[in-house]
Amino acid sequence: MITITNKARDKIKELVANRPDGNKMIRVGVSTSGCGGYAYQLEWTKDLEVEDVIVRDNDTEILLNKKWSSVFFGTTLDYKYEGLNEGFDFNNPNEKARCGCGESFSL
Repeated sequence: MITITNKARDKIKELVANRPDGNKMIRVGVSTSGCGGYAYQLEWTKDLEVEDVIVRDNDTEILLNKKWSSVFFGTTLDYKYEGLNEGFDFNNPNEKARCGCGESFSL
């Protein structure tokens, strides 16, 4: 469903190791937002919810809301450094377009 690159896997492990609040899982989802209509959402949690699916790639796990699972089919989660900016990046073949600022997308 989702492939996690080595850079993203390393960053997830680093972030999990440094969480002081006990939230050791990342939930990936989509929310309505921006001019494209949708935005990717990452949130920390320590609780598995009924609508969560556990996605495992090698030794890394993320949670994915069942409602959005079809949106993520074939997606690669990466971690990129671009100039002074860094962050998780979704390479999703299901996107129809991204807005100019790259913060939202359409399906």
